[in-house]
Amino acid sequence: MLNFSKTLFSALLLSCITLSASAQFTKAEDDIRQIMKEQDIVGMSLAVVKGGDIIYNNSFGYNNIEQGRMLANSDIFRIASISKSFSATAIMQLAEAGKLSLDDDFSKLVGFKVRNPNFPHAVITLRMVMSHTSSINDSQGYFNLDVINPDKNPDWAKCYNKYAPGAGYQYCNLNYNMVGTVIERISGERFDNYIKRHILSPLGLYGGYNVDSLDKSRFVTLYEHDAKNKKFTPSPQAYASRGEIISKYVMGYTTPVFSPTGGMKISANDLAKYMRMHMHQGKSDGVRIISKKSSRVMQTRIANVENYGLALGINREDIIPGEKMTGHTGSSYGLYSIMFFNQKKDFGFVVIVNGSSTAGQNTKGLRTIMYRTVNSLYDNLIK
Repeated sequence: MLNFSKTLFSALLLSCITLSASAQFTKAEDDIRQIMKEQDIVGMSLAVVKGGDIIYNNSFGYNNIEQGRMLANSDIFRIASISKSFSATAIMQLAEAGKLSLDDDFSKLVGFKVRNPNFPHAVITLRMVMSHTSSINDSQGYFNLDVINPDKNPDWAKCYNKYAPGAGYQYCNLNYNMVGTVIERISGERFDNYIKRHILSPLGLYGGYNVDSLDKSRFVTLYEHDAKNKKFTPSPQAYASRGEIISKYVMGYTTPVFSPTGGMKISANDLAKYMRMHMHQGKSDGVRIISKKSSRVMQTRIANVENYGLALGINREDIIPGEKMTGHTGSSYGLYSIMFFNQKKDFGFVVIVNGSSTAGQNTKGLRTIMYRTVNSLYDNLIK
């Protein structure tokens, strides 16, 4: 009788836990649908990691409005600036292999002079470039390395700010397109292939930087909002073919065609698996991508004002009140993305939106669409 009672109690307890979890998921989904309605969101994919597991992954709304196609969990997005962390991870691998140092003179790594003309004797290091403390800016563009090459652009000096390298912070996409070039020059592998071979494939993730190597039927249409005409306009350029340029590819020069700074294409679920690797100090599902030491370096604050490390914002308190979160956001072509985690408490979130008419609204410094979504997921599934 005693054993029967214990069995019955265990069954009832499991049933209660299951019902409670089900209620949490239902509440979270009700919240998401309300947020999507109020924030006028086209489509949203999200994933929640807790205790090392992806406890929730779902998609809402449209992949393509014109086709009436709904968003699926396996669909892939161009995730914008979260992409930078893949390049930073690759650099840490090369540093571990003794092929470069974060304190190397960036000029020697990239193959042309990188010096702020206002401080000609100050060395700009790889670490400065990766932490956006290099004093380099995007004023001349960032999809072509010629803009900052003194031998190619007579206005190259405009690419530098007035403060000394290492003395200030300015977020700069050109930094990471140059970092992608360094990966090629040091590894001898084309950028997209390096990321696939050394990060994506070992983790069992589907995605990449080369549009032409991916299943186009899985691309999520990105929509910019036309406020004047009050309608969403597709952004096909987000997935434009690069085949012709790649056919004439020059290693260590053509690299920006893949946009190391923002060109990764991946699903929310697979991005969450990648995030889990950073949550667990460089290792996921028994696969080590970078060492614990490299993970700590990436997650060490360098830029104090912006709490920025190496392609990761560090211990940000504007994501979830009372929690210190590490990660990155992204925005481009109408897409908005966020990947943030708390390593100590072992939870994290990925949210990707392919269009919203209210994306300009902010809450506590973060886009309202992301703030509300992440905090709803936290309240319902983590807290």
